[in-house]
Amino acid sequence: MGKRRKNRKPHIVADLGTPEGRKRARAEMIWGDHGFLRARFSNLHAISEEMWRANQPSPRQIAGHKAERGIRTIINLRGVSTRGYYLLEREACAAAGIELLDYQVFSRDTPTRETVLGVRELFEGLSYPALMHCKSGADRAGLMAVLYLIARQNLPVSEAIGQLGFKYLHVKQGKTGMLDAFFAAALAAGADRPEDFFAWITSDYDRMAIKGAFLERRQRLDLAWILGRE
Repeated sequence: MGKRRKNRKPHIVADLGTPEGRKRARAEMIWGDHGFLRARFSNLHAISEEMWRANQPSPRQIAGHKAERGIRTIINLRGVSTRGYYLLEREACAAAGIELLDYQVFSRDTPTRETVLGVRELFEGLSYPALMHCKSGADRAGLMAVLYLIARQNLPVSEAIGQLGFKYLHVKQGKTGMLDAFFAAALAAGADRPEDFFAWITSDYDRMAIKGAFLERRQRLDLAWILGRE
């Protein structure tokens, strides 16, 4: 019999209205979510005159984005959470008069058809200037930056995919290379122009086939590397 998974206790949401709760929320942000690594490095980049990308911002950085860049909307690509980093972000956005939107995407999976098609409405309905972020600002922010340039700026896929690059700490050789495989499949299907890209997503996009081919290719590469080491 396999080992039984230990029953994890449900996470208790920190109460920001108490000193103890606020202290715990900050500890969850700084240590549990590795916020100490982002204290001096925000992986901040301008995508266009109206849109920025970054890693998870602290309350202090959120206030700075408002003061220095006039940010009116922040898009959280990590999804809603009970953890301190999210509670403090939500509070900081409210204090700065910034609208916080949650639009969850994933870095180690091909995006769903609904996610991709939904970006057109998302980007059309924003109050700009805006900023998008995930945890590191490398992969999920990169995916959405590409989709923003296609959907909002009308750039071809072949030009927009520059947002998935090592400059932003994205490494296509790892599991996050599935995002590169997704856009490569679009180009292989002749869907470079924005209108062709969204038509491909609507009618011919097979996310599981792209995912399966990527994982199979990775397994072959890993096996070749192991055999080469022997």
